[in-house]
Amino acid sequence: MHKILLKNAQIVSETDIKTADILIEGERIAKIGNNLSDTADKVIDATGKHVFPGIIDDQVHFREPGLTHKANIATESRAAIAGGITSFVEMPNTNPQTTTVEKLQEKLDIAKETAFANYSFMFGGTNDNLDEILKVDPTQVAGLKLFLGSSTGNMLVDDEAVLEKIFSSTDMVISVHCEDEGTIRKNLAEYKEKFGDDIPIEYHPIIRSEEACYLSSSRAIALAKKTGARLHVFHLSTGKETHLFDNSIPLEEKKITAEVCVHHLWFSDADYKEKGTHIKWNPAVKTASDRDQLWEALLDDRIDVIATDHAPHTLEEKSNVYTKAPSGGPLVQHALNAMIQAHKQGKISLEKIAQKMCHNPARLFQVKDRGFIKEGFYADLVLVDLEKSYEVSKDNVLYKCGWSPFEGTTFDSTVTHTFINGNLAYAEGTFSEKRHVKQLEFNR
Repeated sequence: MHKILLKNAQIVSETDIKTADILIEGERIAKIGNNLSDTADKVIDATGKHVFPGIIDDQVHFREPGLTHKANIATESRAAIAGGITSFVEMPNTNPQTTTVEKLQEKLDIAKETAFANYSFMFGGTNDNLDEILKVDPTQVAGLKLFLGSSTGNMLVDDEAVLEKIFSSTDMVISVHCEDEGTIRKNLAEYKEKFGDDIPIEYHPIIRSEEACYLSSSRAIALAKKTGARLHVFHLSTGKETHLFDNSIPLEEKKITAEVCVHHLWFSDADYKEKGTHIKWNPAVKTASDRDQLWEALLDDRIDVIATDHAPHTLEEKSNVYTKAPSGGPLVQHALNAMIQAHKQGKISLEKIAQKMCHNPARLFQVKDRGFIKEGFYADLVLVDLEKSYEVSKDNVLYKCGWSPFEGTTFDSTVTHTFINGNLAYAEGTFSEKRHVKQLEFNR
């Protein structure tokens, strides 16, 4: 069993930042303390480095199977570990969709052979697959994903009776994409009549409006309260929605939780002029006021998790006119850097970043032995140099799609080392040739 000793690390948790040594034995953290003198196979001087628990990203689209011209599990999870994400939960809207137990197993088999980070998947709900949902072993998936707004493929769940039956029939966390489809279709028809297919991108947050988001989110929450379902609302994008959520009880006691994504915390509608369809997401990036209110809700714990919704498309696809340009963009490589940049701007503490990107995803999905730097836990660790800057450019983007919405941005921090299950997976720009990943386990 190999031993690795990290010396003088500044360990970041939700409560404090403390300087200590970390002894890794095999896959797990064996000791945390001062002046550890244990014999080790490798000693890393972490002086001046901040060490975060490995980030758990609860929402990614790695496009495999069926959409692998955009991305695949290998390429995107490799980019993720360069950004400090050591575990990911991948979404079901692939081709074919992950809406049967058989298709779920096929994706698990792919990840076992190709993933560079620890992995799990969401199981997809549709208008007609309740029987399959009831077959799912809740220890094998992070949860259930429902699209209450349009999605890649035909995964829109718009039958109210089916929706209530799903909410009433499972104890799994139900994660939802909330946008009211009727509102969006009405708005889109209005702007298509005015502009044709080449609608100016600035109208995207008006088409996929605050009203569309709030209507859908409030209905989902009302249904969760009626049925007692465990609901997690993905990627909030409006200030109005934040008032639907509670911060009066600990996360472990919440039945209804919320997430915000990096792009909704970083960009606003003022950025469409420069970035165009490169920042076309669903839900849409909205106003600076919305962004400010999302930050406020994140900091006061109405919002529980920061995620990426990493969803790459090729530049050719993104360069289409509005109605044909797909929504989504690649983010896993730069998410932690972006949040640390926000820290340097005085918007968030490092402790809060650890809480929202590491601890809380583990708590929310009951991930076993991850998300914290604790003795006995898996040694998923990320070393960050807060004083080492770099500029995002096509030359250093690792996504298969070859671009990033952050191109031209200088981040004043760099991920230097990433450990996965006690093994050094990434160091100073170099990847290990060996993979030491695991399927995520859940305390259920």
